[in-house]
Amino acid sequence: MQRPIYLDNHATTPLDRRVLDAMMPYLCEEYGNAASTEHRYGWVAEEAVARARDTIAAELGAASPSEILFTSGATESNNLAIWGAARTLAAKGNHIVTLTTEHKAVLDPVAAWVRAGGRATVVPVGSDGLVDLDRLADAVREDTVLVSVMYANNEIGVVQPIRAIGALARDKGVLFHCDAAQAVGKLPVHVGDDGIHLLSVSAHKIYGPKGMGALYVRRRAPRVALTPLMYGGGHERGMRSGTLNVPGIVGLAEALRLCASEREDEAVRLTALRRRLWAGLTATFDGLLLNGHETHRLPRNLNVAFPQLPIADLVREGYGTVALSTGAACTSADPGPSHVLAALDEMPERRAQSSVRFGLGRFTTEADIDTVLACFRSAEALRRFRRKL
Repeated sequence: MQRPIYLDNHATTPLDRRVLDAMMPYLCEEYGNAASTEHRYGWVAEEAVARARDTIAAELGAASPSEILFTSGATESNNLAIWGAARTLAAKGNHIVTLTTEHKAVLDPVAAWVRAGGRATVVPVGSDGLVDLDRLADAVREDTVLVSVMYANNEIGVVQPIRAIGALARDKGVLFHCDAAQAVGKLPVHVGDDGIHLLSVSAHKIYGPKGMGALYVRRRAPRVALTPLMYGGGHERGMRSGTLNVPGIVGLAEALRLCASEREDEAVRLTALRRRLWAGLTATFDGLLLNGHETHRLPRNLNVAFPQLPIADLVREGYGTVALSTGAACTSADPGPSHVLAALDEMPERRAQSSVRFGLGRFTTEADIDTVLACFRSAEALRRFRRKL
């Protein structure tokens, strides 16, 4: 049986074979613990981790490799950034600012912070998914210690004005955390130029291994201190204890290196494929609506509302041909409409429930797009035929 065409690259990406090749020695032969400094196996592992830290720091624009902490993924990085910074700065204040369209890996830790006695303001976004900077600035108070805004949205692909938000945070004297799981490797992220103090990264969003991530923590101007969430062994400068996942760390670094080297060409290619998909869909279906800003979005993202259509049935018709999503993987157990779409200003619930996310990726081809379009044309033709019966 032929496997479906994969267009769910926001949920996860396939492991690139080149990344696997880089990881293999540390899975099989060089299996030492990077904290075992008494023998060769530990030295080799320690050197691999150091090289990976150097690579990741350079690709993110960090001032020093020591600013990179390794975690299990962006969810852990987000929790460490939010809770770690808020606890450390509790004497200054306990107020956090974020957006309604953030990933649950940000919104849930913020909600937990409020339940624990902290305070938070969740700022709405416009109908295009972009935050109004004046509104964001007004949300920052004297007791605000952290602003957390994601770089690029995982559902509608909208890219926020990160550099302007970084400048806002600097002027207000608060820390700026950015969940960049969907942006790193696809956009030219630079923590220094962007004014970011804390930045979360996930390997499996950039053709790397699952269960691997990193957190950038600025060490100068200002020096950011975090209270750890985990204790036991003092790994990662005491901020994230636990034996380092050496193969995963090597895989994250190689995945990021490959993305950076291919980013510009890939952006051009995926933008062309996205436009081809959009043109084909609009030629087949009447009244399609684009969710999110038309231009301030990831090249690989297309989130489309199919008004007046039984979208679940339409997607089901194509399950054997195409793998895509009607919502975020992190909230797949929730039968309600996407919280991101519901948060867009003035979006009716019916539109949110009729939306589909197309996530293109490194291995998506023009032939794949044409096959998907043919599948949807057939599904629409079948729907219209059934309606006439």
